[in-house]
Amino acid sequence: MKKRIPYIIILILLIVVEVIIAITQHNNWLRSYGGDVIVVWAVYCLVQSVIGGKNPYITHIGVLFFAFLVEFLQYIHIVDLIGLGHIEFFRVLIGTSFAVEDLYSYALGTAIGIAGSFIYSKVKKYNINSKEIE
Repeated sequence: MKKRIPYIIILILLIVVEVIIAITQHNNWLRSYGGDVIVVWAVYCLVQSVIGGKNPYITHIGVLFFAFLVEFLQYIHIVDLIGLGHIEFFRVLIGTSFAVEDLYSYALGTAIGIAGSFIYSKVKKYNINSKEIE
């Protein structure tokens, strides 16, 4: 449980940021692209909070594939195909429009997340090694 708590806290903060973006930003690059970059971080934190901080690189790539899958399901209008198109909640949750730009945003968010995980692992390793020297 100890490894999951930071992911839960970050997930909550990212959800708050996403909601603020959704409420305050209209038809600009932050809502169009920034939200998609951030959403892969939120899904990553959700997954890590469930699985307990396992391999970050595999999790990042899995989240990227999931994001791509959801985007392609939007392309085939899955919300309407499964009969939930009349419910606004599902239209917002799953999405209704495909955009190649979203795929780029998901990839960028994943790349930033992988870089962050790599840097964190090096800093953590350095801190552990420096404590052994003392």
